[in-house]
Amino acid sequence: MIVRHLLGGPRGFQDLRIRTGIAPRVLSTRLRQLADRGFVQNVPVGNRSLYALTPRGESLEPIVRSIARWWVLNAMEDAGPYSETTPASVVEGLPFMLHEEHATGVKCTYDLRLTGEGGGVWTISIQEGTCRVREGFADHADVRYTADARDWCRLALGHMDDREAFQSGRLKKDGEGRSLAWYFHQPLVPPDPTVGENA
Repeated sequence: MIVRHLLGGPRGFQDLRIRTGIAPRVLSTRLRQLADRGFVQNVPVGNRSLYALTPRGESLEPIVRSIARWWVLNAMEDAGPYSETTPASVVEGLPFMLHEEHATGVKCTYDLRLTGEGGGVWTISIQEGTCRVREGFADHADVRYTADARDWCRLALGHMDDREAFQSGRLKKDGEGRSLAWYFHQPLVPPDPTVGENA
């Protein structure tokens, strides 16, 4: 779990604690073990010291991705119901929930702007069957989404229909391109080939 969160970039201790839900003492022990084994290192960022993956740690990405892909296809529906999570966890989990067959041959960049508690801005890039997520505005976005952070979590997890959210104004979309829902598995919603035609 720690490696999965560090694949998104360097993180501080408190950030990792919130994202993983691991108790501080246990997290400290796990980070020390990962550092001792050469998977994690401390890196200076400004006046802070953050945890980051070493090249050895980064080499685990295909393994983490394969396990996550297996879980999405075989066990995700049994893990619900989902009710509470953080917007950052949902957005950063998107690469592991990608419908690779829907994303083949696609080149599209989304700018996701979430307001309210837990909000922020993320760039979601879908390129030839892969997905990358990073914090911050996109250099060039094909589609821009704006939504309340809580609504976004409900949409991504399948508690809210994207078309209804779009029509009611709870989800705003600027630009041309399919709905993000078309490209990602949702824990509570069975695949629907018509999702994303209008939103």
